[in-house]
Amino acid sequence: MSWFKFGFGKKKQKDEAPSEVPALDAPEPAAEPEAPAEAPVIAAVDAAPEALDEARPAEPAPASADADDVLEARAEAVIDDNAPSPEDIAETPAQASGIEDLAETLAQPETVDPVTEEAPPAPEPQPAPEEEKKGFFARLAAGLKKSSSRLSDGLSAMFTQRKLDQAALDELEELLIAADIGAATAAKVIDRLAKDRFDKDVSDIEIREALADVVAETLQPYEQPLDMTGDAPRVVLFVGVNGSGKTTTLGKIAVKMTREGAGVITAAGDTFRAAAVEQLQVWSERAGATFMSRDLGADAAGLAYDAIQQGRTDQADAVLIDTAGRLQNKAELMDELRKIVRVIKKMDETAPHHVLLVLDGTVGSNAISQAEAFMEASHVTGVIMTKLDGTAKGGALVQVAERFKLPIHFIGVGEGEADLQAFKAKEFARALAGLEA
Repeated sequence: MSWFKFGFGKKKQKDEAPSEVPALDAPEPAAEPEAPAEAPVIAAVDAAPEALDEARPAEPAPASADADDVLEARAEAVIDDNAPSPEDIAETPAQASGIEDLAETLAQPETVDPVTEEAPPAPEPQPAPEEEKKGFFARLAAGLKKSSSRLSDGLSAMFTQRKLDQAALDELEELLIAADIGAATAAKVIDRLAKDRFDKDVSDIEIREALADVVAETLQPYEQPLDMTGDAPRVVLFVGVNGSGKTTTLGKIAVKMTREGAGVITAAGDTFRAAAVEQLQVWSERAGATFMSRDLGADAAGLAYDAIQQGRTDQADAVLIDTAGRLQNKAELMDELRKIVRVIKKMDETAPHHVLLVLDGTVGSNAISQAEAFMEASHVTGVIMTKLDGTAKGGALVQVAERFKLPIHFIGVGEGEADLQAFKAKEFARALAGLEA
């Protein structure tokens, strides 16, 4: 799954490259069979002549014999003296059994001693990607239940054994607008149905399929990863109203970035809430990111300046800056956000490279007014919608994308890091329409 678009993904591949498998120790040679009775005799023959002289008294050799003949004569005498008797050669039952066991052992293929060689540890089982995908889609569908169930109930009542006439189209358009789909998207759905199914029997499933197709086509151009290419550090500013999930979202993105091999600095720019500072510190420790903060009530713009300076010193890849939650109708708070942006631009005129608006999925059409205010104050470049795991009204995301033409990078369906997923238009559209993936 593509989370980001950036050039430092190779760091992780290098750092996490599996080490070379150590060479296996050579197996110990199998024990040689016990030497037969003649072995001591042969060993004695191989011994130095001086040893033979001590075993037997010296015999006068013929004057004409050379040294080799003398040694051969002595060896034959030693063999005769030590030759086993017929009774000694006869096999006992125990000896026969031992020879059979030895022959069976030698016939078996050679194996490595399990005591001397440690088998490599078995890899930890990984969940199947399909199961993870279904799990996320199920949570997304459950989160969008407020919108999809309203549609389902209305469509079931409206299109039970009924033709798609003009009155039905008008009722359907009102139903879609009430489900936070927006007037523009609702009009597209009506046009498509009127063209293909007008004055024909139509089922609620056909209506849902048409809705899913239109929503997917509308959102597909805005399905974009977070582009982190360019000169480092890339500065990302997180904005949004109180309770939208900015701090948690920033922390989850920091975790995903460090897992991709990025060097990340996080700045706790919400200097009004101690809980926000502590929350971001926990996420930063989890991510292995450098965490920066100031005293409560301190100037958030000054902290942003310090964070970018630290990012240059550390040669970090990304600086993620949190901001205080603020209502879009509070002029003084929006002015402070503008100040943060001005200070960042003094450090780098191309920064902030991303201003991410974090929207609460439960606010419905109120997301439009929020987006308008933050677009003016901080020039929002992308959208993240969170809290789609509750009774969400996610249809508003369609309206925001259509009106402001903003990329949608992520959607969230829970509190865990894995619950923040890259936005997929088709999956979102089918969940919104109450259809299976």
